Amino acid sequence: MQRKKLFVGNLDFSVTDEDLMEAFSPFGTIEEARVITDHESGRSRGFAFVTFSTEESAESALTLDGQALNGRDMRVSIATERSKNDRGNGGRGGPGGRKRF
Repeated sequence: MQRKKLFVGNLDFSVTDEDLMEAFSPFGTIEEARVITDHESGRSRGFAFVTFSTEESAESALTLDGQALNGRDMRVSIATERSKNDRGNGGRGGPGGRKRF
């Protein structure tokens, strides 16, 4: 599994790709820094991914976990692959929930 990609959560909605580059670049060369946005509105979803050129750089950037960026404490961890079954519907339309008789 690739350990060069970080998940960055709990982001303020004003954080941009450039803000991420600035915050994470002291730890090494960044291949990509991308805030994830809603497809319909284009608004930030409050999380991002930062990919470094080396695993060592990504590991050292984990020290940013709990540090503030634009007034909110970031959650930084190694990104993990989601399985096809883990993509979910956000709780909508799937099995389970309240049964109606």
